[in-house]
Amino acid sequence: MNAETGIETTARGEAWLAALSNGAPRLDGYPASVQVADAELAGRPARWIAVVPDAASPFPRARHGEVGLREGWSLARAVHDAVLADRDAPAKRAIIAVVDTPSQAYGRREEALGIHQSLAGAADAYATARLAGHAVIALLVGKAMSGAFLAHGYQANRILALADPGVQVHAMGKEAAARITLRSVEDLEAFAATVPPMAYDIDNYATLGLLWRRVPVAHADAPGAGDLATVRTALEAALADIDADPHRDLRGRLGGENRQASARVREVLARQWQG
Repeated sequence: MNAETGIETTARGEAWLAALSNGAPRLDGYPASVQVADAELAGRPARWIAVVPDAASPFPRARHGEVGLREGWSLARAVHDAVLADRDAPAKRAIIAVVDTPSQAYGRREEALGIHQSLAGAADAYATARLAGHAVIALLVGKAMSGAFLAHGYQANRILALADPGVQVHAMGKEAAARITLRSVEDLEAFAATVPPMAYDIDNYATLGLLWRRVPVAHADAPGAGDLATVRTALEAALADIDADPHRDLRGRLGGENRQASARVREVLARQWQG
């Protein structure tokens, strides 16, 4: 229990969602691994969504916060319900993905039952919300790995991350990457020192241009009052930045120092396409 806020210290995603939503009740109808709450951000309605561990999940591969079959479809439902409810509203609620996901769920049942469709449905829901005029913000508070991040958070207008060593982004966990490449974890870490896309830390990820802002906190596992105020201020700034963006798309992601080649390729392709 955090002495300042009274928030029970659990998984990071659960702790931050509870704190930032001011303990708003979770919406009914979702599995225990998907927590959805409606609470304000900057005086406006917002929907907060997190994937959290569920030791009692009937899918063993999705018991530690992974995004599996039920999680993917539930994320899609949570976002689509908000889009439908706000279809005719003059002001559409913000959607905040609180991200602490170690991976998608790897398992035979998941593959057989179509986890690719489940995760694609979640990614499509977030993209649909963004294109429908909702401000979509991702807040990385822990790991944002592999297909789980693609399904939950990557389609956001703005991606923020806690400036903390426990926040990691990559296409594959270190141990899995070592097995696939037939190298040691130490070898991969040595490569990461000189090849930013192979690194896991949030500072290297920021050089790719995908991250809007890093937010310094003192206690990433159990946020105190000061941490909550800092993060909430950053989220409000992201919301204002989205509102002021005439395009409201993802073109700003090509501005990173290690994305110059990507930007150049797009420019050339655009000229060829138009010509």
